[in-house]
Amino acid sequence: MDRRRLLIGGGAAGLVGTGGCASLMGASRADPVVWRFGDLDRLAAPLTIEGSPQRVDGPAAAAGGALRFDGVDDALFIGRHPLAGASTFAIEAVFRPDGGAFEQRWLHLQADEDVITGQTPIGTRFLFEIRVYDDEWALDAFVKGPTYNQTLLFPDKRHPVGRWHHVAQTYDGTTYRAFVDGELQGEAAIAFTPQGPGRASVGTRINRVNYFNGAIAEARFTPRFLRPDQFTGVRPG
Repeated sequence: MDRRRLLIGGGAAGLVGTGGCASLMGASRADPVVWRFGDLDRLAAPLTIEGSPQRVDGPAAAAGGALRFDGVDDALFIGRHPLAGASTFAIEAVFRPDGGAFEQRWLHLQADEDVITGQTPIGTRFLFEIRVYDDEWALDAFVKGPTYNQTLLFPDKRHPVGRWHHVAQTYDGTTYRAFVDGELQGEAAIAFTPQGPGRASVGTRINRVNYFNGAIAEARFTPRFLRPDQFTGVRPG
């Protein structure tokens, strides 16, 4: 059975893109683009839903609930790269890892390099991943482009599965950082250059491997640097 559904524009059963023109044009403004996964009705982008992700309750502060992914074949594919053109950024998300496979890749922004530059693609992208250690997990933030290739993974900094967490990755013009619940996990200096337009996947890597087992309430993409005290995403608790 083909479990793939294509929805053009709105009418999806649950993803909201906000930020005015930013939701249509990537990072053309300083406004954040917000995707709320418990309410897909107003997504201003082509959306393909694969598998059967289920709407569930989110953390108390998250309006609209969340979307639960089964770790097998549940995924969303979105025809937008919300940080295209951004020279600094903050990516925030509120999610609940529920254990399972060791490697899980659950938010992927991919630049369409072959279309934009005519050159051989190198895999320019952002990724949010996790590594699962029994009933704990560690964040893996990753960014790659022509002048940078950086992983922020610190296996000794672990967090409990089955709970809602706020995660973020930021870049201030010199330093790339990763956070869990507002606490710095690690950082590295990179020579970041803006990524071009592209697409995104949620619940899996864009080539449909390493599916996510858990729920995601919100992702927020701000085309400027934010400090932890400026994070605007819903904080669990």
